[in-house]
Amino acid sequence: MRERNFLLMVLSFWVTGAYAQSTIKGRIINSFNGNPIEFVNVTIYKGEDNVLLDGRLTDSTGVFEFKNLKSGIYDLKVTSIGYNSGEIKNIATDGKNPINLGDILTEEDSSSLKEVVVKGQQQTPFKQVFKANQIDAAKGGTAIDVLKNMPSVSVNAEGDIRLRGSAGFLILVNEKPVLSDLKTVLSQIPANAIENIEIITSPSAKYDADGKAGIINITTKKGVDDGLSFTSNVQYGLPSIHDFSNREKPYRYGIDATLNYKKEKWDVSVGGSYQQNDLAGRREGDVNTTFDNRFTSFPSEGERSFKRTNYSARALVTYTPNESNTFNVGFYNGQKVQYRRADINYKNFKKDVNTEQPLASIEYFNSNLVKKQGNFSLANIDYSHKFRNKSLLTLSGLYEYAVLDGYTKNLNTSLNNYADTMDYVLNTGNSPIHGLRGKIDYALNIGKGKLESGYQARYQQQTGAYMYKDAILGTGHYSIVPEFSSDIKVLNQIHSVYSQYSGKGKKLSYIAGLRYEYSYRKFEADKLNEPYELNLSSLFPSLNLSYNLNSTLRAKGGFNRRVQRSTSNELNPYPEREHSETLEQGDPRILPEFVNLSEIGLIKDIKNEGSVFITLYNQEIKNVVNRVNSAYNDTILNRIYTNAGKAHVWGIETGINVKPVKWWSVYLGGNIYNYRIVGTLFNNTVQVRNSAFAYSFNTNHNFQLSKTLSFQFNLNYLSERPTAQGEDSRFVSPNLSLKKTFLNGRLSTLVQWQNIDLGLIPSNEQRITTRGVNFYTTTNYIQEKDVFLINISYSLTQSAKKVKLPSSEFGEKEF
Repeated sequence: MRERNFLLMVLSFWVTGAYAQSTIKGRIINSFNGNPIEFVNVTIYKGEDNVLLDGRLTDSTGVFEFKNLKSGIYDLKVTSIGYNSGEIKNIATDGKNPINLGDILTEEDSSSLKEVVVKGQQQTPFKQVFKANQIDAAKGGTAIDVLKNMPSVSVNAEGDIRLRGSAGFLILVNEKPVLSDLKTVLSQIPANAIENIEIITSPSAKYDADGKAGIINITTKKGVDDGLSFTSNVQYGLPSIHDFSNREKPYRYGIDATLNYKKEKWDVSVGGSYQQNDLAGRREGDVNTTFDNRFTSFPSEGERSFKRTNYSARALVTYTPNESNTFNVGFYNGQKVQYRRADINYKNFKKDVNTEQPLASIEYFNSNLVKKQGNFSLANIDYSHKFRNKSLLTLSGLYEYAVLDGYTKNLNTSLNNYADTMDYVLNTGNSPIHGLRGKIDYALNIGKGKLESGYQARYQQQTGAYMYKDAILGTGHYSIVPEFSSDIKVLNQIHSVYSQYSGKGKKLSYIAGLRYEYSYRKFEADKLNEPYELNLSSLFPSLNLSYNLNSTLRAKGGFNRRVQRSTSNELNPYPEREHSETLEQGDPRILPEFVNLSEIGLIKDIKNEGSVFITLYNQEIKNVVNRVNSAYNDTILNRIYTNAGKAHVWGIETGINVKPVKWWSVYLGGNIYNYRIVGTLFNNTVQVRNSAFAYSFNTNHNFQLSKTLSFQFNLNYLSERPTAQGEDSRFVSPNLSLKKTFLNGRLSTLVQWQNIDLGLIPSNEQRITTRGVNFYTTTNYIQEKDVFLINISYSLTQSAKKVKLPSSEFGEKEF
């Protein structure tokens, strides 16, 4: 970048000691807050002929150092994504004495704070960092809309999120753990409030071991130094082009806002959002079973739509009485309500397998309405103290209370007369959750590295009351079906300690650590004589290495062990009637999935702040948890969560971010992997052996038509991929957007065209197929296409500091 955009101030310069050859060292710090900046690229040139000699990345304290320099004149160049670049010229050395440049101040690149500028990913040695504002298609949406454009992240038609093909990963919000259901928590974070997405595929020991595929950290947008900042976004969805003649028309609108005020020792941030995000759709299915030489087929088609609303309110108060102490208090309250309607026409047909003679047939209409509602409230408090020896002590505590409830209404009527009721079932559930988390961390600089250790305790208790009621037709009364009704109680306790050491040499950076966890799980139910208990003691080692091959090329490698724990829904053994053809139940004996992750890769910095990376990775998964099917009777399938065996994943991912010309920015990311699962189901009666290749890719193109007008296209594609009993089909979603900014970038208007179809592209639909010894099922889920949205954003001031707002931790996991 241009030298005039860079602010470098040399605060101190001195010469100490006498050495055989000179050294040049310094520390890069943020001019705004005085914090050291890690992973800044510093290169040194011979001043007389401008020949590149060497390159360094600053360590965790922002320090760089060049050794063994002969007498002469040298120039330094400093570059880092998100900061202004610049040079320090004519540094004279005598070949004997060391030179300390002291603290070198650098400013954040103001253009990176304007949404009209598309920034690419920053490849640090141990994580990938992506700026959320480069994805215009996500504006006005949620964190899910941002995530599905990240490399190796895929989202299918049902909104299920996968990282490197795995559904389990840990979500952090501003580096705070969020042990909630991924879809739920991410749907409550406005995309407009997100600054960066950090993907950590090989986490160190200080992070929770949860999440079999790794960690995704979401950092929220920034506020101001001293003063007031305010940002707001409003979204409105145009009427549907394809509403599939659903019973109700879908509506889409929303608003979110963030207010930050900072004065001297106080920093107060509040934020809130409300969103209505309905989705029209339909489904086409075919199911058949075979029992005792009796073949039953029940194809179906009809509406499958969603009515979804959610709101969240967050607040954070930070008090810094002095440089050594900081207090943070956060509050969160949120609600999510979802109605899923499935009004389906069924045509049941039975025949004798041997004679092919028809046995019976019936046509009927099934109206199925499922309501899920979650209310979440929490409070957290953090305290940190910096000692004179620069060591840091951090104490954190959190309490959450949540209530999950809802119902399933399942009505069967005559296909020709909806008033002719054949049967009616009401399924209700209520489940309160109490969650506690407490932790203590200590970090101490030892030698050229840092030693970090800590302890954490987690406690979660969830109860559930589930009632299955069968209507007594013509009376207005219900009879309770004990087989499908239950009261349960689930207790989870986890205690963990960790220690890790990180350091940085001339070319090598490393983090090595070990985490120990003791976990206790107890499942109780009113129908069980004895509870199911699980006690586990587990070690989670981790090692990450990064080596600078030269100033622009780095090699990396990593290994760590992780765990994926089951939700209460996956443990509940009592069937729940999801809809006419499906029961769903869990297994209290399910074991957690344990995963060994390993990877090696290369990162190359290229011109125009671009980069390219390639990573080879492997996952070894023990106790794989799958939702599998079996035939409950002629016309009902039973979906069961169970341990299905062992799985191995070999994959390669790559991504490139470049700017071919001044007005065109390109990002392309891809992931291809082979998934192989081997095991048994249903007490070793069914063998599982499935293997196939799958791939996904995301691409984003931004065309800057003028200083205030930009056009963007992005495409998300997920190939067909194997499951324990079948396969899921491909999923594709193309999007276009046009943005115009006003008032020097503070006001912007964005028009989005999502899930482009035009009758030519099978976008936003997916077929799911499973098969077994005596059944076969395939269903095509067709979601709304060609959706048009208008988003208006306004910012009172430009941002400059992170706002760390809390988010639900325990409750949303079970939603």
